[in-house]
Amino acid sequence: MATPELKLPPPLHQPMKTQKTIPDTNLFHFLSDEIIFIILDFLNSSPTDRKSFSLVSKSFYSLESKHRRTLTPLRSDHLPTILARYPSLTRLDLTLCPRVTDANLVTISSACNSTLQSIDLSESNYFSGTGLLSLSLNCKHLIEIDISNATELKDSAAAALAQAKNLEKLKLGRCKQITDMGVGCIAVGCRKLKLVSLKWCLGVGDLGVELLALKCKDLRSLDLSYLPITDKCLPSIFELSYLEDLVLEGCFGIDDDSLAAFRHGCKSLKKLDISSCQNIGHNGLASLTSGGVLEQLVLSHGSPVTAALADSLKRLTMLKSIKLDGCSVTYAGLQAIGNWCMSLRELSLSKCPGVTDEGLSSLLTKHKDLRKLDITCCRKITYASIEHMTVSCTALTSLRMESCTLVPKEAFVLIGQRCRFLEEIDITDNEIDDEGLMSISRCSELSSLKLGICLNITDEGVAHVGMCCSKLVGLDLYRCMGISDSGIAAITHGCPGLEMINIAYCKDITDSSLISLSKCSRLNTVESRGCPLITSLGLAAIAVGCKQLVKVDIKKCINIDDVGMISLAHFSQKLRQINLSYTSVTDVGLLSLASISCLQRLNVLHLKGLTASGLAAAFLACRGLTKVKLQTTFKSLLPQGLVEHLQARGCVIQWRDKFFRAELDPQCWKLQLEDAIP
Repeated sequence: MATPELKLPPPLHQPMKTQKTIPDTNLFHFLSDEIIFIILDFLNSSPTDRKSFSLVSKSFYSLESKHRRTLTPLRSDHLPTILARYPSLTRLDLTLCPRVTDANLVTISSACNSTLQSIDLSESNYFSGTGLLSLSLNCKHLIEIDISNATELKDSAAAALAQAKNLEKLKLGRCKQITDMGVGCIAVGCRKLKLVSLKWCLGVGDLGVELLALKCKDLRSLDLSYLPITDKCLPSIFELSYLEDLVLEGCFGIDDDSLAAFRHGCKSLKKLDISSCQNIGHNGLASLTSGGVLEQLVLSHGSPVTAALADSLKRLTMLKSIKLDGCSVTYAGLQAIGNWCMSLRELSLSKCPGVTDEGLSSLLTKHKDLRKLDITCCRKITYASIEHMTVSCTALTSLRMESCTLVPKEAFVLIGQRCRFLEEIDITDNEIDDEGLMSISRCSELSSLKLGICLNITDEGVAHVGMCCSKLVGLDLYRCMGISDSGIAAITHGCPGLEMINIAYCKDITDSSLISLSKCSRLNTVESRGCPLITSLGLAAIAVGCKQLVKVDIKKCINIDDVGMISLAHFSQKLRQINLSYTSVTDVGLLSLASISCLQRLNVLHLKGLTASGLAAAFLACRGLTKVKLQTTFKSLLPQGLVEHLQARGCVIQWRDKFFRAELDPQCWKLQLEDAIP
């Protein structure tokens, strides 16, 4: 075998060959804006990722600014700066801004005049027709506007909206001072409307609705809930060629004779809501026989569900969803629905008196393709109903059965064994135990599980959920007294995508649980009121690990103090809502929360360390507050000028004259006695 040639390094005096260096170039410069925009589209679900992208370089910052299409600002006074940065906005959601004025709308109409398509003003009541006119005239591409809850707007504001000629979606819910005249102006000016909501617009009657139906022939969705209308306007509505969704909830002037007009039109209707219409019975529903494409029917809180009423639905062969919440039902009625509505996918019988094993079973055995079932508070059903349900409806994805108190613990084993596709289960206030919970944990697609007031479950059962349900997003353990830290640890280990947890009044929960939960980085809602063993240490862990926190309820966690607030202030800059009532937080802690610019809702009842001066300082610093719950005793201590200033900024103060209530926990008793000493 030949000896391999040994290659020696070159002599020191001979320079080694150097590799060509690649110039320091940003390779993204070779990509077109369109390609980078596609990359940004994959980051749209995460605001944090978008922010990180924009901070990489000036070019990325510019590209992200040009790409952004939707925006939800927190403060209206920042609008000029924000709108200058994002020149391509098409949708503006102002529901988090406590006060939007005419001046703000003028600014928006000037900055977004060529791009704005949708604006949501449903949480503000400080603008008038002047601001709306500016939007209507300048934003030519505006197709959607929501001014629900603007209770002070009058017909002049509606006339201003009528100038938005390309408007397709308009929501006016609770605009109680707008009348037929205002709606008439909109009908004449906005001929392209496809969706209109007039819910609780008590000044609108038959004339306004009829004008809307006559002028806006492209209407697809119409919500007339609680309007004082009669059968006079219905013929015009039923002549609409494209109407798919009609809501007549609480229209007490509508009766059986009113629906007779349905026989002659409205072939396109897919969803009809006539809930709380007490004057509609089987004769009126029989008029729906021409509605061959009707898919969803809402009859909640209406006439009793008898055989005659159910028989009136037999020609609705496309019906997929029936909601009968709050209706008195009979065995014959449920049996008839089972016989006639063969295409059902969703059935809701929440709080229906009269639901029995016989009636429910007769229906369920004939609907093997049912996907969603709501039997909340059906207190007469027993094991028999669950057995029939789990044999017939194995494809269920949603089951709500809160407070079905006669269903024994053995029935829940059947649910897990046979309904393996469940994604949502609400079994609040039931007799389920660990064996049943272990069985339900077989539903590997489970994303939402509500177990509140289930007193027979322990850490052992919850641990099975943690091991098997990795897709769990929401978990409610309200007042589950058998749950402790080990159960929560199992959940956090197996369900890293958890976003919401309720452990309120789980008295054995300690800081260890919060430290475990801090590993769930997507957690945005923590409700832990009434957990006396939790301290600021646990809250600090949550603040550090869960940067997405939006809502925190630590009411009656008496061992949480200012240290916890300082941690929240430093790490939880997305926090919008917090309940501090009955904690040990003082002026210092409350004032530290002022650095959270997103903070909007604050409950501060019975804070022994809170003074009027500290409260005033915190209120002045928290400029984004929209709602505060405060003890009545502070009403005379706070300067009237400060209260008026807060209200002018759009903040609502809810005064509560609530005495401290004792809990069974000895520490709470001690705190109450101390509070009672003069």
